[in-house]
Amino acid sequence: MTNLDKKHCVPCSGAVQPLSDDELRTHRSSIPDWDVVEETGVKRLVKLFTFADFNEALKFTNEVGRIAEEEGHHPAILTEWGKVTVTWWTHAISGLHLNDVIMAAKTDRLRKTG
Repeated sequence: MTNLDKKHCVPCSGAVQPLSDDELRTHRSSIPDWDVVEETGVKRLVKLFTFADFNEALKFTNEVGRIAEEEGHHPAILTEWGKVTVTWWTHAISGLHLNDVIMAAKTDRLRKTG
């Protein structure tokens, strides 16, 4: 799977199933640096990004927020001095959806172009 960062999120009604382990394994090749963690029974994509200072971390946080608004899909973001942790998952299905993989790829692209 390539060019996920060029795709767009689709509305998720909650009636769909989370990505299966096989589907997730297939898509992980596009976002290899993201960790899959399970918290309170919900799989999430998590990645720590590092920066030279708080200002750069905050700038990145705002860019992630901008693309989240554009796509209508929002992460948990923890901004600290010199680092930002971004976590994607889909609340409506309590798990991972293709939208989360798309947004992880878009987040990676921000770091490469920012």
